[in-house]
Amino acid sequence: MTSHPHRLIQDSLFESARVFGVKEAVVSDGQRLTYADLLEKSLSLAASLQNLGLRPGDRAAVFMDNSVDAVVSIYGIWNAGGVVMVINPQTKPDKLSYMLADSGARVLLTSVNLLRIVQRGLVVRTDELEAPTIIVSGAGETHGTHSFANLLTAKEPRDPRTLATDLAALIYTSGSTGQPKGVMVTHQNVVFTLGSLTEYLRLSNDDRILNLLPLAFDYGLYQLLMTVYLGATLVLEQGFGYPAVIEQRIREEAITVFPGVPTVFSTLLGRTGSESGKFSSVRCVTNTAAALSPELLPALRLKFPQALIYKMYGLTECKRVCYLEPEEALNRPESVGKAIPGTEVFLLDPSGNPVGSDEPGILHVRGPHIMVGYWNKPEQTAQMLRPGRHPADRVLCTHDIFRMDKEGYLYFVGRTDDIIKTRGEKVSPVEIENVLHGIPGVRDAAVVGVPDLLLGEAIRAFISRVPGAHVTEREIRRACQERLEGFMVPKEIIFLEELPKTDTGKVRKKDLLELAPIFPSTQSLATSLVHS
Repeated sequence: MTSHPHRLIQDSLFESARVFGVKEAVVSDGQRLTYADLLEKSLSLAASLQNLGLRPGDRAAVFMDNSVDAVVSIYGIWNAGGVVMVINPQTKPDKLSYMLADSGARVLLTSVNLLRIVQRGLVVRTDELEAPTIIVSGAGETHGTHSFANLLTAKEPRDPRTLATDLAALIYTSGSTGQPKGVMVTHQNVVFTLGSLTEYLRLSNDDRILNLLPLAFDYGLYQLLMTVYLGATLVLEQGFGYPAVIEQRIREEAITVFPGVPTVFSTLLGRTGSESGKFSSVRCVTNTAAALSPELLPALRLKFPQALIYKMYGLTECKRVCYLEPEEALNRPESVGKAIPGTEVFLLDPSGNPVGSDEPGILHVRGPHIMVGYWNKPEQTAQMLRPGRHPADRVLCTHDIFRMDKEGYLYFVGRTDDIIKTRGEKVSPVEIENVLHGIPGVRDAAVVGVPDLLLGEAIRAFISRVPGAHVTEREIRRACQERLEGFMVPKEIIFLEELPKTDTGKVRKKDLLELAPIFPSTQSLATSLVHS
């Protein structure tokens, strides 16, 4: 398809519009936008953004639900020479205020239904920066803002003369502590990553990709970017609130690629009834954000009988680290695979020395996909980006512990600050969580270590049940005793209606640890809580 090299992210939109002009690029909420329309609208918006004062390198925020207008906004910003930052529509005013101030965003594109949050966020700002220009999508006139629709009538933009090494996006991550961090990625970072991802996922322009994930989540954003890079079609949903609707969408739109997270998969697998069943059109299923329990794989194969199922691991700072070939899933059910094409991974001990096969070590990543750093955070950048083995090289220190077998396959062990030491033994919470996720009736599970006078740390498991399920503490403990060594069986099991999660669906273990004063480390209290 390509007639010239893709150096900038938006180059693929120009090429896809040239080759697939009348083909559907994005399907969302009843709208069907062709590649020709997407290019035209994004260029018009780019010209208007420039007329409103957006300069090359300026940050522009997109605070919208997943929608056609959000997609037009993203490519409009790039065509204007700006830096895209997509903000989750679930973001609260104080966090929104921080991100706008931290980034120095010059423009904020939002929608009518989110305008009150924007206004409250601007009120709580304490910085002296000029408030961003606000552009609003949706019906209704709002004083002091610009109409998104009216900005789509401008002529083509001026060439911003963007280079591949220029900053393309700030992707804010919630992190485990403190305020969100803006991960800086260049056009060069993203274009390389798109080529690597689409290669190992074996995607093509014939694919129809369903995205339920927020575009603010890099896993969601890259579904859009891969679609346009290939000239495929993206079916964009606002979320997974109505599983029956999603199942209907898979069938109606003949979806071929289904990206998800474990919560989505467990919900689908737990549904019964005439509207549920097999999805034979899907040929590729991908999982990241949280570990996919090996126990889910057989059921996923039944649900998606024609699909290759990819287990992957990554972090926003380099998008994706590794993937497991679907053909190896049965042979290596606990592995997350090898480095993505064009990159390298290796394990070091805390002193920076290589570790041997099957020995735990800190994962380091090398390649063109590594971030430039964190916006306005040089100290935290230095903790993640380290000098490499080659001149002028930098590698990403993930601070995650893995082991690697003799054939180069990686196995996640845990975070450097996530390992539990109990009874003198080191325990990986992931290993226990995999067992818990495989118990019928368990929807979500998270394991933490809490201080204990006798054990050093006691293992505490937090569990939420599938709606309507009645799995008991006794059943969970029996399953753990059957699958785990004695010192790994949770001392305490706490049931919650919902586990606290980040915007991207990861469990907030920090929040669970803060429950320690509420749930003292005694078995009797845990038992009483379970049965109350």
